[in-house]
Amino acid sequence: MNLCLRPRILKTSLFSNLCRLSTTSPEVIEQNETILIEDTENVQAKEAEIEKKRNKSRLSESHYNIVHGRRPYETPKSTAHLTVKYNRKMYGKYGSASGVNPSLCWPTKDEIKEKLEYEAVAYPFTIKEMMEAAAEKRKEEQLAIEKREQDLAMKFEKLAMWKKELNDKLKKKVAEAEAAKAKKERLVEEVRRHFGFKLDPRDERFQEMLAKREKEQKKLEKQARKEAKEKVMIAQIQKKSVDLV
Repeated sequence: MNLCLRPRILKTSLFSNLCRLSTTSPEVIEQNETILIEDTENVQAKEAEIEKKRNKSRLSESHYNIVHGRRPYETPKSTAHLTVKYNRKMYGKYGSASGVNPSLCWPTKDEIKEKLEYEAVAYPFTIKEMMEAAAEKRKEEQLAIEKREQDLAMKFEKLAMWKKELNDKLKKKVAEAEAAKAKKERLVEEVRRHFGFKLDPRDERFQEMLAKREKEQKKLEKQARKEAKEKVMIAQIQKKSVDLV
């Protein structure tokens, strides 16, 4: 081929190619759109594969989405994900990014009716009545507290007297115990003097004589108490007689 003819042939080929690419026939446009769609899908697939490889945590898809503040599942995985309650929860947590229609968040007529019936049974009183009842309860509690504080104050005032009474009772018991011990020792000594020789306290004769002495002692004490009581009565009678005169 002649070299001088080559530039003209190249220009002709380039012009024909440009004309072919710039044609507006439907077949060519559809072919170009198909190519663009396929390229876009390939790019998206590659990006998804890259994103998957970036996940070094080995978390499941749902957990990975939750960690990154996204909805766990893009598509429902069970019947629970189709319920109104679940979709309301998703919208409440992720907002418009959840892809849920906000109208689902409004209660239906049946739900409103059911809620009103529940509140009528669970909360039969009006707000004013509940406030009055709460105020009355607080008043009663305050009165109970004040009464308890008054009782404590009165008991605290009597504490010194009660301590004295308790100490007196303890002293009296100690004195009675010591008197009983001294009385027992005195009776044992009398029994020993009665026999005139040393005798084992566990001996039967010793025990019999000791019981006899104790019985006599009780009789004497009873007689002494009776005489003391008679003296008190006589003194009271004499006092009344003097008062009458």
